[in-house]
Amino acid sequence: MKVLVIGAGNMGLTYASSIAKSGHLKKEDLMIFDKSLELLETLKKSNENYEVYDTLLECLPIADIIFIAVKPYHNDDLMAEMVPFLNDQQLVISIMAGVTIETLQKGLGIQKIVRAMPNLPAQVGMGMTSYLAAPEISRIELWMVEDLLGCTGKTVRVDSQMFIDASTGISGSGPAYVFYFMESMMEAAKSMGFSDNDSKVLVITTFEGAIELFNRNKLSANSWMKKVASKGGTTQAALDSLDDNNVKQLIHDAAYSAFNRAIELGKPSMELQEK
Repeated sequence: MKVLVIGAGNMGLTYASSIAKSGHLKKEDLMIFDKSLELLETLKKSNENYEVYDTLLECLPIADIIFIAVKPYHNDDLMAEMVPFLNDQQLVISIMAGVTIETLQKGLGIQKIVRAMPNLPAQVGMGMTSYLAAPEISRIELWMVEDLLGCTGKTVRVDSQMFIDASTGISGSGPAYVFYFMESMMEAAKSMGFSDNDSKVLVITTFEGAIELFNRNKLSANSWMKKVASKGGTTQAALDSLDDNNVKQLIHDAAYSAFNRAIELGKPSMELQEK
């Protein structure tokens, strides 16, 4: 089996490196393509366990599974470039936000499409990827897809594209919400007089500890909040402030904003231009 990753950005490199480290493929069976000659030269010098290409002609026709890891706005041009080199036995895994399976099937002229939504912690092997496979993909091919996606963390197979868009709003964009909250807490710590380093340690350790507690028990997040907070205490004062400022609804609305944007990105280009 030969795998090609198109796009050497953050997620493309994450998949190429993770698959290489997994030992599933030999170096000659794992390929990465990008148009940036400067980036490709850097990759060649890094001695990673994959082959580097600057033209689709040399790598796309021989690939069995193709990862598309480019920004959604590159999709139309990329599909036009790919079509001459594809055959109907190849399988494409797209991690482009909002680009539907139907759009890829029509644009590429092949039916075996997997749409996946990973997130940034995939870079450290703790990613969360939801995916949906077209019905034309066999059970054996699904096992291969699961193995490849699983190289970066956990996976969840969903049964409709609505859940891919929804997971974009939760796990796909979710790390940024966590970083936003962390940044706010660190800024609060610094305003209270803590140094930059101490502020970072306080917040990071608090997040790590809270997650570990949650993972080791079956208690809900709400139950844990009740364990930390006592009536009239400091934690309850903070939670009351969050409730008074409607923060829970704001987080809900933020997740839906990402969800709705993912749906919008999946609409045909002409429809978006008419808006």
